[in-house]
Amino acid sequence: MTSIPAIVDHGELNRDWGTMNDELEELAARAAAGDQAVIPQILQAIRPQVQRRVAKFLPYREDAEEAVQDTLLQVANKVHTFKGTGSFAGWVTIVATNQARQTYRSLKRRSVEQSAEVLPESVDPRTTSVIAGSRLDLLEALEALESSHPQLVQPLVLRDLGALSYAEIADELDVPLGTVKARIHQARKAVAERLTVR
Repeated sequence: MTSIPAIVDHGELNRDWGTMNDELEELAARAAAGDQAVIPQILQAIRPQVQRRVAKFLPYREDAEEAVQDTLLQVANKVHTFKGTGSFAGWVTIVATNQARQTYRSLKRRSVEQSAEVLPESVDPRTTSVIAGSRLDLLEALEALESSHPQLVQPLVLRDLGALSYAEIADELDVPLGTVKARIHQARKAVAERLTVR
């Protein structure tokens, strides 16, 4: 069986959320019920973890910061959709990972549009954000996987980048535990094959 190398230290990320989980869950429930006054406190509490999660996708600091800001805005605007069936940390993980991937797509599209308009004399790959860092092959592999098997992407992202347990992922996605495990296995295999081809 081919597997993707460990991307994150699951224990470290889980400890980050665990230290504030009870208070954060309570604040999230209040915000979801319409208490707008707690939103700044929630955003301040989740910002460090959102930054770490987004950085797993976007190694260039300015790109990651753009995704962090967009994630916090999404959380503030959509917290009323948090139903409390899973953990708030899991919900935030989904929002952050989706936003990081959306930011990557946007950067990629902008890069293509810019290069079509004006071709610079030389491009330094170390300073061009869309091609900087080691996570970009993974992002490309996830994009390819999403186009062929979209149901496999979210479980993989939540497990290997979001550090959620299989049970938490099953709760977040509202699918059986066995289905989550099977999807993650299929996704890892597909992504690993794509990464070894390069």
